[in-house]
Amino acid sequence: MNSLDLAMIGNCTISALIDARAKIVWGCFPRFDGDPVFCSLLKNTDDGGYFSIELAECLRSEQAYLDNTAILITRLYDRHGGTLEITDFAPRFGQYGRMFRPMMVVRQIRRLSGSPRLTLRLRPARDNGAGRPEVTWGSNHIRYAAPGQTLRLTTDASLTAVLQETPFFLDDTITLLLGADETVHDGPAEIGRRFFDETVLYWREWVRYLGIPYEWQAAVIRAAITLKLNAYDDTGAIVAAMTTSIPEAAGSSRNWDYRYCWLRDGYFVVNALNRLGATRTMERYLAYIVNIAADTEDGTLQPVYGIDGRSGLDEREIPTLSGYRGMGPVRIGNLAYRQIQHDVYGSAILAATHIFFDERLSRRGDEALFHRLEHLGEQAVRCHDQPDAGLWELRGSARVHTFSAVMCWAACDRLGRIANRLGLDDRSGHWHRQATRIHKTICLRAWNKQRSAFVSTFDGEAMDASLLLLAEVGFLDSADPRFSATVAAVEEDLRRGDFIFRYVEKDDFGEPENAFLVCTFWYVNALAALDRRQEARELFEKLLAYRNRHGLLAEHIAPGSGEQWGNFVQTYSMVGLINSAIRLSIRWDQAF
Repeated sequence: MNSLDLAMIGNCTISALIDARAKIVWGCFPRFDGDPVFCSLLKNTDDGGYFSIELAECLRSEQAYLDNTAILITRLYDRHGGTLEITDFAPRFGQYGRMFRPMMVVRQIRRLSGSPRLTLRLRPARDNGAGRPEVTWGSNHIRYAAPGQTLRLTTDASLTAVLQETPFFLDDTITLLLGADETVHDGPAEIGRRFFDETVLYWREWVRYLGIPYEWQAAVIRAAITLKLNAYDDTGAIVAAMTTSIPEAAGSSRNWDYRYCWLRDGYFVVNALNRLGATRTMERYLAYIVNIAADTEDGTLQPVYGIDGRSGLDEREIPTLSGYRGMGPVRIGNLAYRQIQHDVYGSAILAATHIFFDERLSRRGDEALFHRLEHLGEQAVRCHDQPDAGLWELRGSARVHTFSAVMCWAACDRLGRIANRLGLDDRSGHWHRQATRIHKTICLRAWNKQRSAFVSTFDGEAMDASLLLLAEVGFLDSADPRFSATVAAVEEDLRRGDFIFRYVEKDDFGEPENAFLVCTFWYVNALAALDRRQEARELFEKLLAYRNRHGLLAEHIAPGSGEQWGNFVQTYSMVGLINSAIRLSIRWDQAF
């Protein structure tokens, strides 16, 4: 049975998810939102969509990342003392003054002991699992041709063994290079060795320059590498997750395609990476945001865009994929792009604010960029008290959501600060006045006197977890009694065991069954802000224990069993881990 106890490899062009016995069960080509060549994660049948290395009479497996890299090592042991080691990675390193990140997966298989006998099954799919590509071969390669895309496997293994899936004894080492239909100019073993060495060096140098907290270092490093892998280098977009249609709860039909760039999620990711000192991802994302903003004449933004910046993400169901554990439907595309979500203006401007204040960045914000951002601010002013779908993307109702209004306030507040930084006194005064007006409106309309707390919608009564961010974005001071009162109301309504639900009201699909993981990290941060640090630390340690064996998190978790659900790996969840670790860790100068 499929599970989310998976590892992810990638290089910011492609990625792949690999199970405990080194089977690639998910991977899209030629980029994150492409055709899922490996899609057995969403299929019940064994007719294709995977790449397995099967050890005869396999007794057990061990698996871990190579320290401080995105390279996965799997060891398989048979009943007779045979052991083989599989190294999986996607090459990424600097070459000729630019980043080399080909559409390629490298698999190296090495005999460690005994006489291991294995079978290679490379069965790519095409057209969202509808069929198999046409197979042809040459002297040292196999081609898998489908309309619009052809993959080539170059290997020093027996082509007959691959094509006919015949078992063979592994004597030493074989290398498999799966990528674009291009000729390679060295032997597979030499290419695999060089790509491995260079990729190890790249990731360890990248990690070396992270500004990590003293405590929970391994967890933060793994989270940071994972966030980096969710960034598409070519455009700067950051996807919410690598998968589509992993249900939020068993049989819930809450199955969505997350292989796109939500402006909200992107802001949280770059903000977390910036706190760690990984500024290049932020710079690329800011360029992506600026290009999108430049294409909007009136400043209107969608909540989500394609990784190439396209606006249309039409949603359709795919009958050829049965779904995770048979729990369809599988959806490609996401109708959220048509929704009205007013918090996007705050998300875009909060992300762009870095470019005006962070002196590490090679490109700095100027007056021209500021004036482009003002169009987004004007839209925030117009929309702050208007109904929308909210950050939880409710499909069946529209209300005036407090978080959306708060983010519109944040847009105006940051524009005022940016204008002050640039010496534009008139514009600074204008935006601070707008921020003050919106702040007053929120305090009047979103404060519920009966509950003595801010609530999720204007003139409403219900709570939602985004209210835990009121201090995080600067809307309230953490010492403001209204913040502590709101946190208490969230605890009362939304806490279930160790977890905070995003909301508990019925929505288009009924009552939520599982907890949205990032909400509990928000709660941990709120506890820390309220000087409830010991309570926050204890809960944070519990959350770390719910990660899978590789330190990765999906979107949702079942409060009773601790099983992960929802799309994987979820950037929101990994961001929550990083932010909480930074907030809770003792300082380096206190450690010795």
